[in-house]
Amino acid sequence: MKNYLNFETEIKNLEIELEKLKDPYNQEGLSEVDTKKISQTQEELDKKLKLIYSNLDPWQTTMVARHEDRPKSKFFIDNLFEDFIPLAGDRYYGEDKSVLTGFAKFNNQSVLVIGQEKGDNLEARIERNFGMMRPEGYRKTIRLMELADKFNIPIISFIDTPGAYPGVGAEERGQAEAIAKSIECCMKLKVPTLAIIIGEGGSGGAIALASSNKVLMLENAIYSVISPEGCATILWRDPKKMLDAAQAMKLSAKDLLELKVIDEIISEPLGGAHRDKNLILSNIRDSISRNLSTYSTMSSEDIFNQRKNKFLKIGRNKGFISNPESLGAPETKNSFQEIFKNKRNLYYLVGSAFLVLALLTFFL
Repeated sequence: MKNYLNFETEIKNLEIELEKLKDPYNQEGLSEVDTKKISQTQEELDKKLKLIYSNLDPWQTTMVARHEDRPKSKFFIDNLFEDFIPLAGDRYYGEDKSVLTGFAKFNNQSVLVIGQEKGDNLEARIERNFGMMRPEGYRKTIRLMELADKFNIPIISFIDTPGAYPGVGAEERGQAEAIAKSIECCMKLKVPTLAIIIGEGGSGGAIALASSNKVLMLENAIYSVISPEGCATILWRDPKKMLDAAQAMKLSAKDLLELKVIDEIISEPLGGAHRDKNLILSNIRDSISRNLSTYSTMSSEDIFNQRKNKFLKIGRNKGFISNPESLGAPETKNSFQEIFKNKRNLYYLVGSAFLVLALLTFFL
């Protein structure tokens, strides 16, 4: 049974009609299949999908990113990689089932795969803690990322979480410290790292694994510092204002690419990734192959510097720096000659000099 979002009513009606037309054993008994009517209905359905999904607002995009039928990390790991060997435990406390980790082969190349997993049904979601990682999950990924770095193995992460788990036990075991250490580990790696946001990229729980050389994002995924409901509750004391919050937060792939927070948008099938899982697999496979190949000729120092410079550039293109490619300290625009041209600055300079001189005379 398909699950539909609240803005997909027309799509639902068309698909129900299409299924009836394709079924010769309908309520009216055995009947001849009307292929012409099927083609017309299919064409109308495609047009409706294109119309709705090309004009999604940020809150509708959030709902698509959270769609329960959307492919999860386990699906991508099972279908994109070969010889996956799962590894568990952080060697400090225990295992965190909300994140899948292990070594695998991608195009005959060894890679470390990390995937935040929400689960496909209620039982799996409870077991996976709805994709919300605990400190031991982050420490497990740190352990394996350092191992991959030691053996020069690229790292591919699939991001899909509403955020890190905020439970009392998690906080007592050092949730904030574990997230900070994970970000630090990601930034100091000397191997290529790719992060693919496939659904929700929520808060520090996502950025702890997404501090990568390339941050890729599915077309209908979201990436934000807080959920729209949480933002609306804090700013307006009203979680129902999530649409306003979603618009203000710039959480869609298109907005984030414009802000240069992410590096690439991976296109989805018409109507979302859940409507054609084979196509989304193909798109992600092509993107991973293309991005990994760009780092095959780069040295470890070049890979490290590219990642560092990428994050240093974020936010500079709309700031006060005329040349965002310059990563040093911002140059002072006013030279001494320009300072002296401004009378107010000259008065301040002379006054400060007299004040310093008076203080030195008093104390000496």
